[in-house]
Amino acid sequence: MTEQTSTASSAATAPGRTMIKLEGLGKQYPKEPKPAVDNLTLEIPEGEIVILVGPSGCGKTTTMKMINRIIEPTSGRIILDGEDVTKADPDQLRRKIGYVIQQIGLFPHMTIAQNIATVPKLLGWDAKKIDARIDELLQTVSMAPETYRNRYPKQLSGGQRQRVGVARALSGDPAVMLMDEPFGAIDPITRDRLQNEFLRLQAEVRKTIVFVTHDIDEAIKMGDRIAILQEGSRIAQYDTPEQILTAPANDFVADFIGRGASLKRLNLSRVRDIQLSQWPTVQLGEQPSRVLDVLRASDKGFALVLDEQRKPRRWVSAPDLQRDENRPLDQIGLAPEAIVEPQATLNDALNELITANYSVAIVVNASGEYQGIVDIDSITEAIRTMRTDARARARVGLDEDDTVDEAAQVGR
Repeated sequence: MTEQTSTASSAATAPGRTMIKLEGLGKQYPKEPKPAVDNLTLEIPEGEIVILVGPSGCGKTTTMKMINRIIEPTSGRIILDGEDVTKADPDQLRRKIGYVIQQIGLFPHMTIAQNIATVPKLLGWDAKKIDARIDELLQTVSMAPETYRNRYPKQLSGGQRQRVGVARALSGDPAVMLMDEPFGAIDPITRDRLQNEFLRLQAEVRKTIVFVTHDIDEAIKMGDRIAILQEGSRIAQYDTPEQILTAPANDFVADFIGRGASLKRLNLSRVRDIQLSQWPTVQLGEQPSRVLDVLRASDKGFALVLDEQRKPRRWVSAPDLQRDENRPLDQIGLAPEAIVEPQATLNDALNELITANYSVAIVVNASGEYQGIVDIDSITEAIRTMRTDARARARVGLDEDDTVDEAAQVGR
């Protein structure tokens, strides 16, 4: 068996301290001609999301399950935060690692609070500390404790159950989380929102996360680094999403990424990274005549109505105002349906705005306050900038190769 090592990343993206190190990890099942995992060596940096992605049967889930010893390795070592845990007590190991799966795995006979309290109770926390942690985590995943603590899993939607699954995984405050297709069984709209919410949460808690998916678009959106795996968990490329999109290591990686790499790059940039457009806004209590004045002074055909907390309430146009001049602003025009937060990707924003009535997406902060607008011009400019940057990096890479070749000639 040949040892598999990661593709070197550039200095600009060099990883920090290693939290998980897999050394020659292997799994051979009886009567199987080939190993499920073939002598894998991989370093996972602290505080990053590392995605394991590849075709069905490549060994990505087996690899992840060996990290917390749900599946026992046949060979090799697992180093967790500097400690060899290959021979450690697996139950004690699992209490240090949060685990989220596609089927969520909540205990149906337990309330939401009891589900979240499972690991803290095993760790011996006192009741007061556990109660405080339950409330804290429910608030963190945007579920009001007073509403959801005493409900049962069957009383929740799929997206809500998945949020509880994440909260339960975080309950013992683990340094490491394992996530196996965590958003795979949810409808596309809910999945996008949960992905964005999880990325917002990760920006706060900075856990080390191993995340398994079969979806390259999800990998690009969610990962700080991506390991593209071939059969036997052999690494085809281990690098940042940007490097994988702009410089695939071989034909297997290029084929796995597929066509449309430029559009996939929209998952690399977030709304917070671009200059937002501004739009004429008015307060909820304004007179229609005043709103018409605002529209005449701008080059836009519609204005955004904000309430006292600067939360978007309606889109109104001049025809709306002239037709319903005696009605309050919150009763005319259209509701603002395309709303994104700064951590949303440009791909999310594009998906929202192309289905919106006015072909723009409204950006709000975590409190729902208006921040600005993303329109198609913003997206186009972002794509243009990414292409220019990619070409510049490619040019630098060619120049460096030329320099190496010249040095080699001199050496001869």
